Amino acid sequence: MMHTFLTNNTSELIRRCTAKVAARPKRAATEQQLENGIPMFLGQLIRTLEAEDGGRTADGVRISGTSGGSGLALSEIGVSATAHGASLLGLGYTVDQVVHDYGDLCQAITDLAFERDAPFSVDEFRTLNRCLDNAIADAVLEFSAQRESLVLERQNDVTQERIGFLVHELRNALSTATLAFGALEFGNMNMGGATGAVLKRSLASMAVLIGRAVNEVRHGSTAERELFSVAALIADVEAAARLDASAAGCRLMVASVDPTLMVLANRAAIHAALANLLQNAFKFTHPHTDIDLSAVARDGQALIEVGDHCGGLPAGDTERMFKPFTQRSENRSGLGLGLAIARHGVEADYGTLSARDLPGEGCIFTIALPLQRRP
Repeated sequence: MMHTFLTNNTSELIRRCTAKVAARPKRAATEQQLENGIPMFLGQLIRTLEAEDGGRTADGVRISGTSGGSGLALSEIGVSATAHGASLLGLGYTVDQVVHDYGDLCQAITDLAFERDAPFSVDEFRTLNRCLDNAIADAVLEFSAQRESLVLERQNDVTQERIGFLVHELRNALSTATLAFGALEFGNMNMGGATGAVLKRSLASMAVLIGRAVNEVRHGSTAERELFSVAALIADVEAAARLDASAAGCRLMVASVDPTLMVLANRAAIHAALANLLQNAFKFTHPHTDIDLSAVARDGQALIEVGDHCGGLPAGDTERMFKPFTQRSENRSGLGLGLAIARHGVEADYGTLSARDLPGEGCIFTIALPLQRRP
């Protein structure tokens, strides 16, 4: 009888299945991974065969389910198979590997029965196939359901992050526009001057951000890259940054930049990245200290650096602070997205954004982009 054969050869069948699993690429079998898989299924199969051989059909159905899996509730095999499918998804496996796990056992049983000349009845093979069919179906169904849930969760996370980026950038532009308008109103200055130009650029930035958001909703389009002067970029950023520096009670020190220094990138994204680095510096630097802004060419790259005097970073904070919604202090006025936005924008243009800690002194943030030179 098949249940006697399986009982006597359980260890050998598990060994063969484990060897088959381990031989497949990117799939190493461990006792923990197989806990809800082959060993449990084999025990349930044996109990099903014993019940049906003893005329206890209802018990067999309770353990393994009906043909076609049409029961209103999961069988014992179904429950353990769903756990196995979910665990394989958590380990990063694919749906075909879920199916292979059960197929391995079918092949191992067939091979071993042939080697040992163990005849089985047609009904026993039907029971084996029914158990395998139900287990595979339930495992795959749970695997797919869990995967769809993960995909939806990740999509929601991406959507939340993108909305957060837009809100953050709009708020930065609005803050600069408000400072510029306040300066114009307080000083009774002409709109045609430098402060008026800052206000106009801030309003234009908000229009661009809203237009880009509308365009992405309609078409999912990506921004274009252009060749531009790093010196001109820094001059644009500097005008607004000086207002922010004054409001923060610190000094902005801008080094002269080689006018031939050029980069090919999304200018708006790099502008936003640099503005976010400066906002971060104004927020964390000690009062009445300097924020240093410079740009140089080195090793085929244009390096734009922002240095502050925040006193340095806690151990292990350098990379963590680039994660979205991470905030470095008790000040929760922001969303914790500035550095994440900056890095995202720079990396989209094949550049890098890194931070260097100066313990007891401050930090230096460096945007590195492939260097171009003005012809």
